Amino acid sequence: MNSIRGLAVAAEAPVVQSVTLADIRAAAERIRGAVLRTPTIENPAVSRAAGTRVFLKLDNLQATGAFKERGAANRLALLTARERAAGVIAMSAGNHAQAVARHAQLAGVAATIVMPKFTPATKVVRTEFWGARVVLYGETLAEAAAHAHDLALKEGLVFIHPYDDPGVIAGQGTMALEMLEDAPEIEALVIPIGGGGLCAGVASAAAELRPGMPVFGVEVEGYAAMAQRLAGDPVSVGGPTIAEGIAVRDVGETPLAILRRLGVEVLLVPERAVEQAVALLAEGAKVVAEGAGAAGLAAILTYPERFKGRVVGTAVCGGNIDARALSNVLLRQLLRDGRILRLHFDIPDRPGVLADIAARISAVGGNVIEVKHQQLFGAPTVQSTELHLMVEVRDAAQGDAIIAALEAGDYVVRRG
Repeated sequence: MNSIRGLAVAAEAPVVQSVTLADIRAAAERIRGAVLRTPTIENPAVSRAAGTRVFLKLDNLQATGAFKERGAANRLALLTARERAAGVIAMSAGNHAQAVARHAQLAGVAATIVMPKFTPATKVVRTEFWGARVVLYGETLAEAAAHAHDLALKEGLVFIHPYDDPGVIAGQGTMALEMLEDAPEIEALVIPIGGGGLCAGVASAAAELRPGMPVFGVEVEGYAAMAQRLAGDPVSVGGPTIAEGIAVRDVGETPLAILRRLGVEVLLVPERAVEQAVALLAEGAKVVAEGAGAAGLAAILTYPERFKGRVVGTAVCGGNIDARALSNVLLRQLLRDGRILRLHFDIPDRPGVLADIAARISAVGGNVIEVKHQQLFGAPTVQSTELHLMVEVRDAAQGDAIIAALEAGDYVVRRG
């Protein structure tokens, strides 16, 4: 049986069919003290929404905000003295970049990170903060990756792949050791899949720690590359997604081989479910998660029949979400839940009408948070006024009561 021992120094490693529990335990020892042992918690609001007990592994609390530190720290710890002196290189537009940069700095190893030109400035700055040399190259991730491999050969650097590396996979698998030790009642694991390194590592650990315990992978519907590869279908992915951290076309060959051998089923979730999970974590558990980090919970919410009666563990594997994106997700979820109403009227253009509408809303307990009152150009006639209101309510029932109170005053109300 192949394992990570005797790992080659080449930029590309051959496909390894398995990563063993011994490899993962050894990785846990290597990264001890360098990577935070994050808490595994059960949250009542999340469990109530899911209809079953759910434990959350909070790897969003890592120093760089994501689980990628586990694999990066372990892979760097496996470097030979010659490799350490030469330095490392990685390609990433996100969490892997910061993880490699941070742990290279901690290990005293020079790091180069190639990022596509479109990478947001904040991510470039965060990566440079950890002492890495950042090279911006290419219009796509593929172009940046090709350039990183070219630099590795030209400068004699060791390429640290974000997921298709058994040393990285073993590091990611340490998450399962911690989860199952801290919450031994867990009966199933639900793990997001991008390139597949995290799910492969977790599944490898679980297969030996808890033989027969199901491990589910999760992808968003627009980026189902691993599910397609496992099914033998051609890969077809694309489109915008809030789960950009797992929006991957080319999954790892090593993770693919491991997930196929272990029979891991991949669940697909819609964008709306990911947004719902991000909002539930923020409001119910007071946990900030990026879209990819909430994908596991999204699957539990989307497939309740799969998990009913089971104690489920999932990874909140990243918390690096843009503040504006988080704000938009929360507002969209309030609208979907009926806790914000968007109301549209054409009202008579006479004194007191706006005050009467506000009074009727207030009498039922609604809170008007935005008013747009257009008298000149938006209304159908000069005798009417176009009015748009945004109203905060406790729940959908209170919203219905507000609509009823307005209609009782002979107002024609349209929800928007």
